[in-house]
Amino acid sequence: MKKKFFANLILLISLNLLVKPFWVLGVDRTVQNVVGTEDYGFYLALFNFSLILNIILDFGLTNYNNRNIAQHKQLLTKYFSNIVVLKLLLSVFYMIIAIFIGLLIGYSWEQFKILLFLIFNQFLLSFILYLRSNISGLLMFKTDSLISVLDRFLMIGIVSVLLWTNITDEKFKIEWFVYSQTAAYFITAIVAFFVVLPKIKYLKLKFDKALLFLILRETFPFALLVFLMSFYNRFDAVLIERLLHDGNYQVGIYGQSFRLLDASSQFALLFAVLLLPIFAKMLKNKESVNELVNFSYLLILTPGLILVIVSIFFRVEIMNLLYDDLSPDSYTIFAILISAFLPIATTYIFGTLLTANGSLKQLNIMAAVGVVINLSLNFMLIPIFGAKGAAITSIVTQTFTAITQIFIAKHFFKLKIMKMQLLSIITFIVVFISFVYLIHENIDNWLIAMPLSIVIGIILGFVFRLLNLKTFYQILKSK
Repeated sequence: MKKKFFANLILLISLNLLVKPFWVLGVDRTVQNVVGTEDYGFYLALFNFSLILNIILDFGLTNYNNRNIAQHKQLLTKYFSNIVVLKLLLSVFYMIIAIFIGLLIGYSWEQFKILLFLIFNQFLLSFILYLRSNISGLLMFKTDSLISVLDRFLMIGIVSVLLWTNITDEKFKIEWFVYSQTAAYFITAIVAFFVVLPKIKYLKLKFDKALLFLILRETFPFALLVFLMSFYNRFDAVLIERLLHDGNYQVGIYGQSFRLLDASSQFALLFAVLLLPIFAKMLKNKESVNELVNFSYLLILTPGLILVIVSIFFRVEIMNLLYDDLSPDSYTIFAILISAFLPIATTYIFGTLLTANGSLKQLNIMAAVGVVINLSLNFMLIPIFGAKGAAITSIVTQTFTAITQIFIAKHFFKLKIMKMQLLSIITFIVVFISFVYLIHENIDNWLIAMPLSIVIGIILGFVFRLLNLKTFYQILKSK
């Protein structure tokens, strides 16, 4: 299993490295610079609002289906025929709830014109993720890897044409960005559907009331968990827009840094995509997960530490390179938010393990406490510090939930914390920070200093045995 995980992780990361950095740093960032910080903040607040309510569309079906198909492949035909009907019903409910809450919190007609397209986009995205849960549940990781980047690949093409050609005489509008997403999601959904279709013995959409209620009852804990975690991950932009008089601008400033955190987190998410079905199968077969947990966590923690430390030291240079419109708080917000990558990465390992184990009660209690912490701090800090207050709230919430998940996993699986390994991690952090400080202070050209710091971080990772060439070789050589 370790070889399957590692080999497919390499493929998945390679594909995402080819596509997603260009999307985030080339296209998405350029859109914000072209339309302006305030207009992009207008879009981002609405996007996060639609994303939080996305759980009504999914209702935990994706994780539930991924776990069950990985353990019981014969259920694919039966589940697919019923779940597609269920998702269509949930999409209607989602649209009604989203419009109702939008009216309740006072969205204008201008906001609703964008929100309605974002609602449809969320439906398409939810359907794609459900289709992918079947593909990865069947352990077709290579196919799933290709589909995982298809929507972004298409968006890059469409938005690039609108941004950098003379196909239209008008200046790029934020609405075009939303419409481009709609087209890309629609095409990706069709492709994913035709990948899954041959694996189904027969396709007959039906409303099996008993089965659908059974699925909803079993997926409710998954749905609640995803909703709570989405809430404390995404609601900050909505609160910034609602609580501040210059809300759209502040959301735009927050979005500059959140974009980079979100892009980094997408690579951490790849671990969870692969690990969920693998953990589920190992637990079903009563295999020990300790070695895979340790291996995967070090594999994500080491580059995570390099990313965070280098980003904090070179925060001014990075932000000045990427954005035209920066506030005095932009650099601090970036330093705080990028640090949240470490607890987020931790969640993608230990939270995925607990999800595969079905430990939803414990995870939901943890997430509910996270929401309370997040809301309390946001309502206190945003009116005082603006977007910076939301960043502080985010790092506090993410750290709390990550540490809690480690302790829950340690309790269930008797995971051993190796003191020598912990000492190696602490020593690596101290030594690496010292090196980066010296490089930052003594090399004026940051385009030389930053890559040099990264290279030294990788070397130190091997020196302190956080990364192990022998282990990589044994995995690739093993049958």
